[in-house]
Amino acid sequence: MIELVQVPYSPFCIVQRRILEFAGTKFKLINIPNPDRSLVWKLTRRRYYEVPVLKDGRNVIFETSPDSQVIGKYLDSKFGMGLFPADMEGVQSIIWRYIESEIEGRGFKLNDAYYEENVPRGEHLGFIRHKERKFGRGCLARWREQQEQLLAELTELLLPFEEMVTHRPFLIDQRPRFVDFDLFGMLENFLYSGHYSLPSRYAQLIEWHRRIGSITIQSFQ
Repeated sequence: MIELVQVPYSPFCIVQRRILEFAGTKFKLINIPNPDRSLVWKLTRRRYYEVPVLKDGRNVIFETSPDSQVIGKYLDSKFGMGLFPADMEGVQSIIWRYIESEIEGRGFKLNDAYYEENVPRGEHLGFIRHKERKFGRGCLARWREQQEQLLAELTELLLPFEEMVTHRPFLIDQRPRFVDFDLFGMLENFLYSGHYSLPSRYAQLIEWHRRIGSITIQSFQ
């Protein structure tokens, strides 16, 4: 059985979790504390410490660069979901870079502002240390103070996706491709705390989000 090593609220873990659900395969989730990557370090033979990591029998799959999409491509090859068609390679590469920088860059800050509600109390110190080492002392409080600005920026950045799904059921095609799951993961991370919702004026994006969150590969066979 496939095992997905994850931090439950990580946007990149949510992407792969949803792809596995879409595939309709059985899989096991292994949740780890955000600050403790010892299991990942062990599974990858001290080559990697980020999440997610996929274990499929003897195969251990992880990303090789920030833009590699190794896990997604492995699952696509294994289950034949058509997530990475050759004629969409360049377009998808551009879109997922935008998603994983601009959308993720606002969404995770808004979610992390409520870390005390999402992260177990015993992990607070490690979580704060992890964030402040990367983003500076007091970053979590700062993001809480900047909510209005961050929400306004995120709303503006989501406009192209509302326009895309106004004319088709998925972002770039009549069936879901990798970028659909990628955007879904970033948005689910943003929504994870329960303090936010998608912009109400983006009716088509809200419907797309409902659709991509529930469909399975059987719908396209």
